[in-house]
Amino acid sequence: MNKFVRILKHQWLDRSDTLRAIPDDLADRLARRVAASEVRHTGEVRICVEAALPWPDLWTVSAEHPLSEVVRERALDWFGRLRVWDTEHNNGVLIYLLLAEHAIEFVADRALARCVEPAQWQAIVNRLSKSLHDGAFEDGLTQALEEVSALLVAHFPAVHETPEPNELPNGVIRC
Repeated sequence: MNKFVRILKHQWLDRSDTLRAIPDDLADRLARRVAASEVRHTGEVRICVEAALPWPDLWTVSAEHPLSEVVRERALDWFGRLRVWDTEHNNGVLIYLLLAEHAIEFVADRALARCVEPAQWQAIVNRLSKSLHDGAFEDGLTQALEEVSALLVAHFPAVHETPEPNELPNGVIRC
């Protein structure tokens, strides 16, 4: 896709597209699922759905700096902004969707990243991608959240009968 067409596509999409993809009722259900998941392990999970990249990021796309790298950098930016890296056990996960490019990134904090092979993350991304392509946003995100939760339970199970304090909000970021 040429740069001009890509820029137009990103300028065309906005938060209203994100709200259509993830309406309030779905965002609420996902937040409740995140909360239920976090009772079973010591990790923190955030979901961020963004309609399009901002101008400065779009301008950096080139042969030397491909779109896949720009999307990954954007996901890392959100990972930092949402303070997913700043949890007690360093085992937070960000599920990032970029609607304009149909791109998905999972960013795992260092403790979890050491335990999970990239192929495992890619398999979850592939299943989520298929669901999103089929228009099944809720099913796809729910399944991805369950798979991430299973990884967190396997490597960082809840150790107390009293749940750990919730370090990060559970709500879905939609922008």
